[in-house]
Amino acid sequence: MKVGTDGVLLGAWAPINHNPFSILDIGAGTGVIALMLAQRTPAEQIDALEIDEDAYEQAVDNFENSPWGDRLFCFHAGLDEFIEEPEDEYDLIVSNPPFYSENYKTENEQRDLARFQDAMPFEELIEAADLLLSENGIFAVILPHKEEENFIALAKESELYPIKITRVKGTPTSEIKRSLIAFSRNEIPETETNELTIEIERHVYTPEYIELTKDFYLKM
Repeated sequence: MKVGTDGVLLGAWAPINHNPFSILDIGAGTGVIALMLAQRTPAEQIDALEIDEDAYEQAVDNFENSPWGDRLFCFHAGLDEFIEEPEDEYDLIVSNPPFYSENYKTENEQRDLARFQDAMPFEELIEAADLLLSENGIFAVILPHKEEENFIALAKESELYPIKITRVKGTPTSEIKRSLIAFSRNEIPETETNELTIEIERHVYTPEYIELTKDFYLKM
């Protein structure tokens, strides 16, 4: 699995002002978000959870070959198994969840597992975040923009409230495609909202996107 823009966006954007001591990445893939958060924070415990065996093995390799290997740990398990006997609470929980909820499947079972919502329903993800999030923790996700309203409503049922939303579009003239949302247990009067455009034109990145991600790209 190659590194996708969604993962890079979430890894660079997830709020860390509250100085998280412990971080959990749910559905880690090859580990890029956990690695970015290891680079951005001094958090002493950074756990990742990945159900696909090949992705899990790649994440473990990537963790071991990084400068932060002593702070990174990957669990090979599904979310349902992981929350059966929760041992820890986390100050920051991040997830780039599978989101293709349409009813078709491709011939590639591995890719389907990563991309289709039935591998990790939103309700299950929110339930896990509620169970595992520390009192003053933050839960951050990236979603298709069309799912934003539904996800916020589901989170509210678990008393998780949006504190920051960044809506992302590819170019100045394109539609909003993604929503980055950070949740807290503490409801605030007004959610901080803004927009981010990735490119001015093909491979010409906006100053905002460069500022957000420059610490992670070799050529930015």
